[in-house]
Amino acid sequence: MAIEIKVPTVGESINEVTLVKWLKADGEWADRDEVIAELESEKATFEINAEQAGAVKQIAKEGDTLAIGDIVCHIDTEAVKPAGASEKKAEPVKEAASTSKETVSSDVKATPVAAAMIADKKIDSKKITPSGSNGKIIKQDVIEALNHPGRKPGIELFSRNDRPEKMSNLRKTISRRLVEAKNTTAMLTTFNEVDMGPIMEIRKKYKDKFKEQHGVNLGFMSFFTKACCYALQKFPAVNAYIDGESIIYHDYCDVSIAVSAPKGLVVPVIRNAESLSMAEIEATVVELATKAKNNKLTVEEMSGGTFTITNGGIFGSMMSTPIINIPQSAILGMHNIVDRPMAVNGQVVIKPMMYLALSYDHRIIDGRESVGFLVTVKQLLENPALLLFGKDPVDALLEL
Repeated sequence: MAIEIKVPTVGESINEVTLVKWLKADGEWADRDEVIAELESEKATFEINAEQAGAVKQIAKEGDTLAIGDIVCHIDTEAVKPAGASEKKAEPVKEAASTSKETVSSDVKATPVAAAMIADKKIDSKKITPSGSNGKIIKQDVIEALNHPGRKPGIELFSRNDRPEKMSNLRKTISRRLVEAKNTTAMLTTFNEVDMGPIMEIRKKYKDKFKEQHGVNLGFMSFFTKACCYALQKFPAVNAYIDGESIIYHDYCDVSIAVSAPKGLVVPVIRNAESLSMAEIEATVVELATKAKNNKLTVEEMSGGTFTITNGGIFGSMMSTPIINIPQSAILGMHNIVDRPMAVNGQVVIKPMMYLALSYDHRIIDGRESVGFLVTVKQLLENPALLLFGKDPVDALLEL
């Protein structure tokens, strides 16, 4: 008996997906609930599992665009389970490879033939540039590395080759949303700079104790998220968005954090960030970033943010004008920290400075609010003790 494995419903407004990768080869045995393939929608990557144990009969091919409900494969539940099938890895096998060869590390993605060649020639797989789908090393990549030691494999000197590559659903969505943001908002960017010295001192002094106490590292993101939450509550228009002829205000801060994933930029959300402690924020950031790196984020985890923080500084960016993550109305851009000469009380002092950029929709956020928001964030970051109350402790005491 053969059962059909179909593309499941993965979220509202999603009508089609792309078959990214088979994790079970045609005819290979799959146990019940074992992952057999990866699919990608316009918002996220997800897996499909074998509903019953049996032999996989592939119907769709890698790279195919499938509608919701389309048949991905059949599973022959009457097939005889081969001996040792449960010990096999769920890695696609499309070429025969000698089992007598030394195996390659499990974190290296390579075809069986390429893996055998790497093991036989004892090549460092990190020095091989993959050209296969989804970053997989193929036979030709290994040959290039052997023929051209000392220079980057896969790059021909004076080459003028063009390589057309199908745009993924996720990249199509990113492209569409960025253009939509530019065309449908009155976007403007305001800048400021912040002295990161006080935060860096706190991290230096308390990082070990913080890690021991909470099990996570004390990073910059918790400080910025906390500061933004206080500023968002002080300037609610920055935390709102336009819906037709109405403005929707939020009494909570669902902060989206831009994360560079293998297949493009994604923005998972820290829910109710205003109510979380520093450790809870850091733990959530680690969890979401890890899921993004492994393409495990769900649609729900990337939906519904009210404000976005993006950190181009990790790539060395000095300054940028980030694009609003619609339907939100504002996005804060962090940048790299650079020692710069600053004038302090008539003296030149070297300080670790970071440029901040706030892009905002001028239809809903006025200049006073945008500048006030950014100045508030700057003040909170330069005086981290204020993060306890969101403002000066004396002002809080006197209710000023």
